[in-house]
Amino acid sequence: MYNPDIPEQKHAVTSCVNRMVEDAIAMGGTVSGEHGIGLGKKHCLTQELDRPTLGVMRALKDTLDPHWLLNPGKVFDDE
Repeated sequence: MYNPDIPEQKHAVTSCVNRMVEDAIAMGGTVSGEHGIGLGKKHCLTQELDRPTLGVMRALKDTLDPHWLLNPGKVFDDE
Protein backbone atom coordinates (compact mmCIF):
# COMPACT_ATOMS: atom_id res chain seq x y z
CA MET A 1 0.00 0.00 0.00
CA TYR A 2 1.14 3.50 -0.73
CA ASN A 3 -0.31 6.97 -0.84
CA PRO A 4 -0.30 8.26 -4.44
CA ASP A 5 -0.77 11.78 -3.11
CA ILE A 6 2.74 11.67 -1.63
CA PRO A 7 5.11 12.35 -4.57
CA GLU A 8 8.01 10.34 -3.13
CA GLN A 9 5.85 7.26 -2.66
CA LYS A 10 4.26 7.58 -6.09
CA HIS A 11 7.69 7.93 -7.72
CA ALA A 12 9.05 4.89 -5.86
CA VAL A 13 6.11 2.71 -6.88
CA THR A 14 6.18 3.91 -10.49
CA SER A 15 9.91 3.20 -10.72
CA CYS A 16 9.41 -0.28 -9.28
CA VAL A 17 6.59 -1.10 -11.72
CA ASN A 18 8.65 0.15 -14.66
CA ARG A 19 11.59 -2.06 -13.64
CA MET A 20 9.31 -5.09 -13.30
CA VAL A 21 7.83 -4.41 -16.74
CA GLU A 22 11.28 -4.11 -18.31
CA ASP A 23 12.39 -7.37 -16.67
CA ALA A 24 9.21 -9.20 -17.72
CA ILE A 25 9.61 -8.13 -21.35
CA ALA A 26 13.33 -8.99 -21.33
CA MET A 27 12.45 -12.52 -20.17
CA GLY A 28 9.87 -12.94 -22.94
CA GLY A 29 6.91 -12.12 -20.73
CA THR A 30 4.13 -9.62 -21.07
CA VAL A 31 3.06 -6.37 -19.45
CA SER A 32 -0.51 -7.49 -18.89
CA GLY A 33 -2.16 -10.46 -17.29
CA GLU A 34 -5.42 -12.29 -17.68
CA HIS A 35 -7.35 -9.17 -16.64
CA GLY A 36 -5.91 -6.87 -19.31
CA ILE A 37 -3.45 -4.01 -19.12
CA GLY A 38 -5.03 -1.95 -16.35
CA LEU A 39 -4.90 1.79 -15.88
CA GLY A 40 -1.70 1.59 -13.87
CA LYS A 41 0.27 -0.04 -16.67
CA LYS A 42 -1.41 1.10 -19.88
CA HIS A 43 1.52 3.46 -20.47
CA CYS A 44 3.73 0.35 -20.66
CA LEU A 45 1.99 -1.07 -23.74
CA THR A 46 4.35 0.87 -25.99
CA GLN A 47 7.28 -0.95 -24.41
CA GLU A 48 5.86 -4.33 -25.35
CA LEU A 49 4.02 -3.69 -28.60
CA ASP A 50 5.25 -1.96 -31.74
CA ARG A 51 3.39 0.80 -33.60
CA PRO A 52 1.84 -1.51 -36.24
CA THR A 53 0.40 -3.79 -33.54
CA LEU A 54 -0.97 -0.85 -31.58
CA GLY A 55 -2.40 0.48 -34.84
CA VAL A 56 -4.28 -2.77 -35.42
CA MET A 57 -5.62 -2.67 -31.87
CA ARG A 58 -6.77 0.92 -32.33
CA ALA A 59 -8.36 0.07 -35.69
CA LEU A 60 -10.29 -2.77 -34.05
CA LYS A 61 -11.43 -0.40 -31.31
CA ASP A 62 -12.54 2.14 -33.94
CA THR A 63 -14.41 -0.55 -35.89
CA LEU A 64 -16.14 -2.26 -32.98
CA ASP A 65 -16.73 0.87 -30.91
CA PRO A 66 -16.73 3.85 -33.30
CA HIS A 67 -18.03 6.26 -30.66
CA TRP A 68 -15.60 5.04 -27.98
CA LEU A 69 -18.41 4.31 -25.55
CA LEU A 70 -17.06 1.04 -24.14
CA ASN A 71 -14.45 1.47 -21.40
CA PRO A 72 -13.24 4.87 -22.60
CA GLY A 73 -9.63 5.56 -21.71
CA LYS A 74 -8.96 2.06 -20.38
CA VAL A 75 -6.50 0.98 -23.08
CA PHE A 76 -6.20 3.98 -25.36
CA ASP A 77 -6.68 7.62 -24.52
CA ASP A 78 -9.87 8.98 -26.03
CA GLU A 79 -9.62 10.61 -29.41
